[in-house]
Amino acid sequence: MKKIGFLSFGHWMNQGSVVKTAQDSYLQSIELAVEAEKIGIDGAYYRVHHFANQIGSPFPLLSAIGAKTSKIEIGTGLIDMRYENPYMMAENAGLTDIITKGRVELGVGRGSPEQVLDGWKYFGYDYSEEAVK
Repeated sequence: MKKIGFLSFGHWMNQGSVVKTAQDSYLQSIELAVEAEKIGIDGAYYRVHHFANQIGSPFPLLSAIGAKTSKIEIGTGLIDMRYENPYMMAENAGLTDIITKGRVELGVGRGSPEQVLDGWKYFGYDYSEEAVK
């Protein structure tokens, strides 16, 4: 084995969890990466999931982790490109990579349909059949 890392979903829920809020999730994610680096873990990756109680804004999180660590690789365990402006995402990823001194590992893809079948509506887009015609 050459490297070992972890993937966090950054999930929070109000009942039955020590991660009760989005703030808890983001701050604990930073703490987890800092402690992981201390014990020699090579990578900290975060799943990006809009429309759920999970991490949805990865670049501020990755930048904060990068500012508090020095060698752990940090990245996304998939950014669903259906909900991203590619230019804005590339700019944010590039700046995050500068802040982290080249430690960003970017994972992008199509994502999964679950509760985001009509997610484009939440971003003000209209990809309905009527609008596409």
